[in-house]
Amino acid sequence: MPEEPLPPNTILLSGMMRELSATPGFTETLLSQLNGNKQGPALMSPDLIHRLRELILGKDWQGLDRFPGWTIQGINPTVKLAGHYVAKRGDKEGTASSTDGLPKSGAVTTERIQPYIDLGPYTLEKAETVDLDKPSTLPGFTTEGIVTALGAGVERGDGPNPQLAPMHAESQRLADVLNRLSLNELNGIARATAVIDGQTALTPEGLIAALMASGHTVAVFDARYFANFGHFHFRGQEVMMPFWIDSQIAIPGEKRSLLVPVSHAEYEWEIRAPKDKPGINANVSWYFGIDGKSEFRTMDTQDQAWVLGRHAHEYRDKDAIEVTRLVGRMVVAYAHQHLRRPDLPFGGYYPLGVCQDGVAAIEKKMTGKDTLFPNTAEISLFDDPRDAEVNAMMAEIPKDHEGGLPGPERIFGSLPTDDLSAITIPGLAQDLTRVKTAWQEGSLERTTTWMHRMLLRVIGATAWLLLAGVALWRRRRKTH
Repeated sequence: MPEEPLPPNTILLSGMMRELSATPGFTETLLSQLNGNKQGPALMSPDLIHRLRELILGKDWQGLDRFPGWTIQGINPTVKLAGHYVAKRGDKEGTASSTDGLPKSGAVTTERIQPYIDLGPYTLEKAETVDLDKPSTLPGFTTEGIVTALGAGVERGDGPNPQLAPMHAESQRLADVLNRLSLNELNGIARATAVIDGQTALTPEGLIAALMASGHTVAVFDARYFANFGHFHFRGQEVMMPFWIDSQIAIPGEKRSLLVPVSHAEYEWEIRAPKDKPGINANVSWYFGIDGKSEFRTMDTQDQAWVLGRHAHEYRDKDAIEVTRLVGRMVVAYAHQHLRRPDLPFGGYYPLGVCQDGVAAIEKKMTGKDTLFPNTAEISLFDDPRDAEVNAMMAEIPKDHEGGLPGPERIFGSLPTDDLSAITIPGLAQDLTRVKTAWQEGSLERTTTWMHRMLLRVIGATAWLLLAGVALWRRRRKTH
């Protein structure tokens, strides 16, 4: 696979590791940054970490730049792990709840929910009113806790986005308030209220409606990017680190599959104050992340150039309110999951889906289509009767870990650009262009896994033996 051209001020992961793999201890430092533990949030399963270590120590730079290059069935063993978890425990604790609707393990408290959602200064035990007519008193943007120096000229984490970082204090307060209002739907907690321009809100969608009524402009975007799980910088350069999946779509004229980088999907809210009076200027997002949190978040760090960005859908007015309502229901459903199953492997990431699952479910609800790949959620986990709407939405989207082949509309729908020539990952634009042409011409072909090929060969050999046996039997009948 080609290793260039690269965008300015960018280096491949292999380029960084060529220089640093011999540095004592650095490979393990890198892996520890990407690794978690089976009870906590993690990006990679042990098999993937083992494979990454093999590639680096074996100096397989081509393999490293297309890591891991597996099908989703190979990448996602944690879904099976979740299935074993549910089967082993019988999920008795999760399916039953007390008469007041609380999980049997006890009342919902701030302490219990804190690992799974950020509430800022707010708690679940205290009823309070947040006055949004007053400016936020939260601190401004800082890289503390975001950017980490790993040594040898490597940093992990991104600096400020020049357009969004100045709004950090308002964005952070709005994200905290939206999270807190979402959790008003949990049983047995004190209720929080947001107030703006004389209007009150008890739900996220109620707050968005109040902002609109007060003259704010609100737009909600269904946004897609190339996922950047590394966020590494090497001597001031951005480190290109896609996470590749085998789409099992054949590249025309080649004996290889189309490998595609995993995309990241999120909903983004752009709120702007009225022109004639003071108000709130903020940008927040929502997705279920590798940190195991389904929550509203700030989005004011600077993306690396190669991840690009595209708005697949834009929602305003009543549609913006409806998307916000559905996201609020997702926040509650994931909170229920975490409270019922606090020891779910990998913080629930993969078994409860990845960032695409929730966005795809809402896209399907809003547009009738789903254009994201991959989806990894184990639908058997979404069985809480309190979350019937979310359960039904999650059941509607494709389940890639079940072995189905993703349609090209989902492969191309996940891309962060409509202009393939804008993609700067070496070799990818050319592969996508050839596949898209074949798709449009109706000549698209699939590749198969080694196991599938062997199965076809066994079936073929069995069929031939059966035909030969029938022919021999008929021949003997004629001779007798």
